[in-house]
Amino acid sequence: MKPLTADIHFYTAMLDRTPIVVFIADELIGSGKIEEVTENSVRVGNKRYLRESCTFKYAS
Repeated sequence: MKPLTADIHFYTAMLDRTPIVVFIADELIGSGKIEEVTENSVRVGNKRYLRESCTFKYAS
């Protein structure tokens, strides 16, 4: 799975409604479509994840 690393990756995934997965270390903690992106966090569904603590990857 390819990671989302730059702001453009997050915004493109949000606009395209691309499914993503969220990890802390190697543990899967969430998945879904990005609803909102801020400087510090990403909201996937109804949950917010801190960008500095999590790794975000394209689901496919």
